[in-house]
Amino acid sequence: MQLETYISDLLYRYECVTVPEFGAFLTQRVTAFIDDSNNTFYAPKKVLSFNEQIQKNDGLLAHYIADVEKIPFEVAIQKIETRVKSLKDSLTQGKTVTFDNIGELNFNNEGKILFQPSYRLNYLTEAFGLSQFVSPAITRDEYKTEVENLEKVIPITITQEKRKSRPYLKYAAVALIALTVGGFAASNYYVNDIETYNEIAQEKAAQQLDTKIQQATFTLNTLPAITLNVTKQSGNYHIVAGAFRVEENSDKKVEQLKALGYNARKIGVNKYGLHVVVYASYEDRLEALNALRTIKKENNQDAWLEVKELD
Repeated sequence: MQLETYISDLLYRYECVTVPEFGAFLTQRVTAFIDDSNNTFYAPKKVLSFNEQIQKNDGLLAHYIADVEKIPFEVAIQKIETRVKSLKDSLTQGKTVTFDNIGELNFNNEGKILFQPSYRLNYLTEAFGLSQFVSPAITRDEYKTEVENLEKVIPITITQEKRKSRPYLKYAAVALIALTVGGFAASNYYVNDIETYNEIAQEKAAQQLDTKIQQATFTLNTLPAITLNVTKQSGNYHIVAGAFRVEENSDKKVEQLKALGYNARKIGVNKYGLHVVVYASYEDRLEALNALRTIKKENNQDAWLEVKELD
């Protein structure tokens, strides 16, 4: 049994997922922040931790496993106990237990469990699609200082004496004014010529359009019939692509997934007020799990399975 897969699914929705007689995985929300030392922007996220002292069975993990695998609650409890025994044996032998997308567990010298979280997944659904990025430092002040130093060495001024010694500047100004006036005159003539040509062309186009409309005939009875095959999605197993605060972003995600060939759609708003987008919905649990593995491998490693009965 892939226990870590079920734990990972629940970490998106809950702040504490307890593995009976083993410990609890906890999440704590961290807001977005900037590291000034390396100019890196970090998106908001959930930070993972592990508490060995919380071992009482709250039923959350067992109920989820029973629901997904369609087995009795007692059988799910037995599966968890068997998996926990195997985990404790591995830790006792000095091995490192790795939970994909969650982290690594091992014993320290005092026999306590040490947890090293994995940062491959961001379990904060509100930050879906966001990642860290680096912005280069702005050196505006340095360039300003360089320009000020340059102006001290090479003053950009034209004194009265220098203007007297350069009579060609006067002629250049006169030539510039003449070219400007001539340019305006030529431009106005050219614009007027274009407007006249456009008016004549529009009149010809309107006449041709009227002639074609008068000659056109439409026989509605000969139009071919169109048959639309609409496939209605059903099932309680949904492969979630993401949840979006802004509905427009969820619509864009649906169009992107449809362009890739998925039967994408929105399945409503969750309790956090986010618009949930799914790749597809399935009636069979095994079929949904197989599709989830393929999507994680080929398209989105962050996709997860949600079991929900839609109205």
